[in-house]
Amino acid sequence: MKYVIDFGAIPALPVVGSAELFPVGRIYCVGRNYAEHAREMGHDPDREPPFFFMKPANAIVPNNATIPYPQATKDLHHEIELVVALGKGGANISVDKALDHVWGYGVGLDMTRRDLQGEAKKMGRPWEMGKAFDNSAPCTALIPASKSGHPAKGAIWLKVNGAIKQKGDLSELIWNIPETISYLSGLVTLQPGDLIYSGTPAGVGPVKAGDKLEGHVDGFADLTVTYAK
Repeated sequence: MKYVIDFGAIPALPVVGSAELFPVGRIYCVGRNYAEHAREMGHDPDREPPFFFMKPANAIVPNNATIPYPQATKDLHHEIELVVALGKGGANISVDKALDHVWGYGVGLDMTRRDLQGEAKKMGRPWEMGKAFDNSAPCTALIPASKSGHPAKGAIWLKVNGAIKQKGDLSELIWNIPETISYLSGLVTLQPGDLIYSGTPAGVGPVKAGDKLEGHVDGFADLTVTYAK
């Protein structure tokens, strides 16, 4: 099959211990999925139904990259997350079967142009441009679930220039991973290659040009990215 334009390579993530790549299809992100983060964003942390937004697959940035500071913002924020990579798709997946659809895990950042997001919220408009911009989804290489297991607890934190800014535990997720997969599959038919950014703990804050970000989830390789000056 020949195409009328060069579409480029399929976005993909490396796999720990393998020369093969994991192809990235769609990126779903869960909003306000830790109670303290919900509070810091001015919302009630009670267990309301989860909500989702998306990023394009080519927003992925590999580990240890230097990233250009994004255009059109003066208030870029960090949000550290456990990333879930799906190896099987499906619709209306039950909670007890959800983990059967997980291929592996990684550590990611949901970078946010908070000023654009905030202005869109005030105007009652979609805030995709606050979330779904170039280089907004840094992520580590993935570890197969067959090697890592399925984490339900463990520290998650983010440092900026060596100082801890975000800190929490996976056990504090309002909607855990199986519940999130099940709920999302009731809204869309999930596909192999989909990523789910599972939510961020409290402490989100600004990132400046020249900052070094280090993200951690227990049991996985750390994520490190630097914003160019």
